Amino acid sequence: MAFKETFKHDFYPFKNQAEIDRVRKITFEDIKAMNGKHPNGNPNISVELWMDEEAEMVMITDMVQRIIDSDRFDKPAIFICPNPCPTYRKVAYMLQQMKVNMRNVKFYMMDEWADEDGNIAPLSYKGGFGYAFEKFMIKEIQGLGFKPENFIYHSNKTTPDMSKMIEADGEADAVYSGPGWPGHMAFIDPVEDWFCDTMEEYLAQGSKVTALHPLTIAQNSLHGGFGLSGDISKVPPKGAMIGPRDVMKAKNVIDVHSISTAGTKVTWQRLTSRLCIFGEPSQEVPASIVQLRDLPTRIIMGHTNAATIVDEEYFQY
Repeated sequence: MAFKETFKHDFYPFKNQAEIDRVRKITFEDIKAMNGKHPNGNPNISVELWMDEEAEMVMITDMVQRIIDSDRFDKPAIFICPNPCPTYRKVAYMLQQMKVNMRNVKFYMMDEWADEDGNIAPLSYKGGFGYAFEKFMIKEIQGLGFKPENFIYHSNKTTPDMSKMIEADGEADAVYSGPGWPGHMAFIDPVEDWFCDTMEEYLAQGSKVTALHPLTIAQNSLHGGFGLSGDISKVPPKGAMIGPRDVMKAKNVIDVHSISTAGTKVTWQRLTSRLCIFGEPSQEVPASIVQLRDLPTRIIMGHTNAATIVDEEYFQY
């Protein structure tokens, strides 16, 4: 009997093997040949290929331009921001050099950690996302007129009403995102806390605290905030986050797919990104909902992420 080439795992969220097999076959050349257009024909979506080292420029220039415009035209600029992200230091440096007034800017944090009882990590938690944003952005924009109350991070007080707050602000002008290993958008993981009977119900959900998928925990155990060492015991089991409705209602989404392991050709995103970008939109692949947006959506793929998936017999670990 021939040994199988694919296997089912109860913990693995992607159950549609036919879709996995289909998107795995999408090559770098296939993506390049799309010429920036999404194959589903949605005119609101662009799929852009960027060198890995340059992918962050898209987010930097978009954010800086929106903040400059908020000053120049005296209008609000509402952001939903992912973390941890040292890129914000570059944004802050540019704003400082140009002396841009940030009186109209408001930052909502995309997500945050929570313990097994649903208690959300405080701003002082060094593995936290609010902590990272305060370090890389807030402390770097002192003297530019930014109002401290416009730094809105997840807490036991703010999370239940965060989606309502975003709605009251007229929805986000920009959401910056990128998928996790289980295909999450923010910490919207493929877990029971999110699943609904219909996609319409799913997309209408707002901010809340939920369980996290095991792959999210494993992925984050390799991040700097938890020691880069696979220490699962240091990673909290739950998260606080925005909801799918906040992504769908945002005026613009920039979804960046360019994570690799310490700059190598190894990346867990290569297959996951293909499922998110080119797979059938589903609740099992949360970030795939961007394919359903009727508002401007830029999908940025780094060359390493977009590289053709091939088995490597020599490289191995």
